Amino acid sequence: MRTIVLLLGLGGLLYAGLALYIWLFQSRFIYFPNEPTRQLQATPLDTGLDFVDVRFDASDGVSLHGWFVPGGNGPVILFFHGNAGNISHRLDSIRLFNRLGADVFIIDYRGYGRSDGTADEDGTYRDARAAWDYLTTERGIDRSRIVVFGRSLGGAVAAWLATDVSPRALILESTFSSVRDMARAAFPFLPTSLARIRYDTESRMASIACPILLMHSRDDEIIPYQMGEKLYAAAAGNAILKTLQGGHNDAHLRTGDHYVETLRNFLSPQL
Repeated sequence: MRTIVLLLGLGGLLYAGLALYIWLFQSRFIYFPNEPTRQLQATPLDTGLDFVDVRFDASDGVSLHGWFVPGGNGPVILFFHGNAGNISHRLDSIRLFNRLGADVFIIDYRGYGRSDGTADEDGTYRDARAAWDYLTTERGIDRSRIVVFGRSLGGAVAAWLATDVSPRALILESTFSSVRDMARAAFPFLPTSLARIRYDTESRMASIACPILLMHSRDDEIIPYQMGEKLYAAAAGNAILKTLQGGHNDAHLRTGDHYVETLRNFLSPQL
């Protein structure tokens, strides 16, 4: 009996220790600016594209970095990437949007790439708003031309921005419904109340008035397809959901022509 009590006590301590660790250091489970490296590996010039190197400040004074890549007379894509790596790891997507005739403005969140600071939820929202203000104020681009695009974590940031401003349209690719839903899937034995970082995308969907394109793969091994369905169900009847192929990090590549045609068909009315 004493052994059982000791084992239960040890188990309780281990459980409490894990819960405390997740509570204190949960940002380590979400932000990965150093994978594979924080250094920029290439620029659009390496793929034959001209670009403008941009420095701009968030509302709290953090200096941010991004690229503006001209594409033609189409919409302007405000691009928010996922939680790992930096803008130099998204050249394939920049090139694709360029071929579709769109300008692209892609930024690194604070703590990523050449941007200063340290990433946190409120900070990424500030970064998104600063990027929007750069396009509409510094470049004088009308909001009716701007399509906000977010992949994975970037989708949560993009959805927040779409509730704060009025873009032409919103594209969410491989995006989770909330951090609490992700925590429930990853740590079903822990209370979701431990998740201080929220990124509650699902709760924002009904407040987004512009057209929404949701894209998600059934084979996504990180963010379940069901979360894409939850976002679709939460939208106010202005969303479409398209199914991709491949894993979380390569679905936009493995889906091939269907991915490109989906984007082209959605963006065409935005011209």
